[in-house]
Amino acid sequence: MRKINRITARHSSRELLILYIAFVFLARGVRGQLPGSWELLIANVGIASMHTAVTYDGTVILLDRTDVGASKINLANGFCRDDPQDQTLTHDCTAHSVLYDPATNTIRPLTILTDTWCSSGAFVANGTMVQTGGDLDGIRKIRYFVPCPAGGSCDWVEATDQSLQADRWYSTNQLLPDGRMIVVGGRNEFTVEFVPAAPGEGKIWLQFLKDTNDMEMDNLYPYVHLLPDGNLFIFANRDSILYNYRSNAVLRTYPTIPGGPRNYPSAGSSVLLPLTAENGFSTAEVMICGGAQYGAFLNPPAQMPASNTCGRMTVTDPSPVWNMETMPSPRNMGDMILLPSRDVLIINGAQAGSQGFGLAWFPCLNPVLYQPKAGQGLRFMVLSPTTIPRMYHSTANLLPDGRILLAGSNTHYYYTFDGDFPTELRLEAFSPEYLSPNLASLRPTIIGTPVFLFYNLAFTVTITTPIPVTGIVELNLISAPFTTHSYGQGQRLLQLSVQSAMPLGDNTYSITGSAPPNSNVAPAGYYMMFAVNQGIPSIAVWVQIRS
Repeated sequence: MRKINRITARHSSRELLILYIAFVFLARGVRGQLPGSWELLIANVGIASMHTAVTYDGTVILLDRTDVGASKINLANGFCRDDPQDQTLTHDCTAHSVLYDPATNTIRPLTILTDTWCSSGAFVANGTMVQTGGDLDGIRKIRYFVPCPAGGSCDWVEATDQSLQADRWYSTNQLLPDGRMIVVGGRNEFTVEFVPAAPGEGKIWLQFLKDTNDMEMDNLYPYVHLLPDGNLFIFANRDSILYNYRSNAVLRTYPTIPGGPRNYPSAGSSVLLPLTAENGFSTAEVMICGGAQYGAFLNPPAQMPASNTCGRMTVTDPSPVWNMETMPSPRNMGDMILLPSRDVLIINGAQAGSQGFGLAWFPCLNPVLYQPKAGQGLRFMVLSPTTIPRMYHSTANLLPDGRILLAGSNTHYYYTFDGDFPTELRLEAFSPEYLSPNLASLRPTIIGTPVFLFYNLAFTVTITTPIPVTGIVELNLISAPFTTHSYGQGQRLLQLSVQSAMPLGDNTYSITGSAPPNSNVAPAGYYMMFAVNQGIPSIAVWVQIRS
């Protein structure tokens, strides 16, 4: 049974289309009056990015599936891919992955050989992207991308001496404290496995994944968060567990979240809220927003309204409960981005239906800012809208300069450039309010930082600011996730312990910080370090955490 194409979806009513057109015109009318701004970066990047990740060299990997026919960008040097298992185009001279360089606003085609449809990935300690699974000839593949500076020739390498031990389609990856990667679940696959696997180590049954399956398969792309005690919080459908992957033991079962299902294809999103040195990184709080009603995937013409709720739960509490809040509008397929200001941006998505080809017709054009530290009822802020709908197979990623990169959206099985929601090849950026010119006087610039951070050791960062500093300047670390299907796999923010900025003259300051305490809190690897002055971030500097 192939993905969503078992359902033929058509517009259910003329009224729905009229509502959408009215919404677009309304959004265009208020654009510029709400916080945040938009810019079109490239009109045609050649592919609709289903998976996106920012490398430590500042470049961005854009990746689609291979079994989609010809893209709109050719492979380099006349290269062609011959794949007799490709059901669409066995001799293909076009690229299905590209590398974007924000510094020059240019793209370069990359070569991917096997099908990456609905696959997963994570960066490991040395900054290599390890990308796993997919469909067809890619369903057990392991692929590597070693970043290189802009202008380099780095490309995808597919492993020939190792493979996954199970079919991994719609699975989730998480980097572990020991440097390995766990791969969780997949369609009709209720197991976990490790990459690399230890000698004799096979796939491991996890009953929770079986128990959360339903007629819609709402347990796909489970939300996996590494907690500060080294265990994993795993959420699927509406339920969640605390999982000790070392002993294959479920340590705790959490309360069921109110409302409908939250994972693919019902498509909410999840983040681990910022971990902070203020409490010794001991408190972990998970937030899950949006989703669909059960049945929306099975009955597309009904266009059932999406969920309008968010749930927050402190998963390290002895008696955790879901604290529910209401978003300004319903949303599924929304991406949740941890910002350097320690706020959460909710962007992309639709207001009805579910994930799948042609199963949602009413896009969310307005991002929403969520401020976790604000008072109840004051946490959501509606932001300036885009004019580009981004629904199924779209992505959102934080760039080192603080902007949000938006890519993709393909509600069709193949590349289709007509109809209400054509395949989207445009690349755009959203600038949160903290990048507005009237706040530039508060924006710090990092002029000196260590290349490496070592656990629990002090380090020094030097910054400059346009005007004198009057408070604490934060040093916040943010990992670069593998973003796909409304979830950033491996996304993490750490607010470090810092001392007051020491003036060096001419609005230059020295800040002493303390690195994270261990690899449970921050697995070894590359992080963006932002200096944040009164909520206004610097451009990030990449640092590598080492043991």
